[in-house]
Amino acid sequence: MTRKNLGMDDAEMEDNAQTLSLIDEEGRSLLCYVERSLTVKGTQYVLLLPVDSPIEVFAWAVDEDDEEEEMLVDIDEEELEQVFSTARAVLAEQDLILHQTALTLTASGELPEVTEEDIITLDVDTEEEPNYEQFQQLASFFHEDQEYVVCSPLDPLLFLRN
Repeated sequence: MTRKNLGMDDAEMEDNAQTLSLIDEEGRSLLCYVERSLTVKGTQYVLLLPVDSPIEVFAWAVDEDDEEEEMLVDIDEEELEQVFSTARAVLAEQDLILHQTALTLTASGELPEVTEEDIITLDVDTEEEPNYEQFQQLASFFHEDQEYVVCSPLDPLLFLRN
């Protein structure tokens, strides 16, 4: 990953916030607000928060431990490419624009208000102890008989870069 300043002056930036763009190996960028800046032993570190809302796409799968239960699972890049246009279309119905950005998918536009029935809690498997993450379900759709769910994490997605 590399970072670069987008060359905007403070007057052009929302709320006069400083931004940086993270660039991945494929040339995709992720515009982020600089939340904090800290210099340690001559090296500057920045804590970054994406400008647009982070998005995750999960697929429903049968639970290996209990075949009567289903669970949400991550999808790989190849599967994401296959369903991206459909995910983009279902979010467009909510006036959200889905983007393939560096490090994460993002959606520009205003997310709907979070309601209890929209919250999904996932147990992110770790060997030491359970780790729960909560997401707001934004939409669901089918692609080739597979059901997918489009979500946004409720906790902020932060990046630390030097």
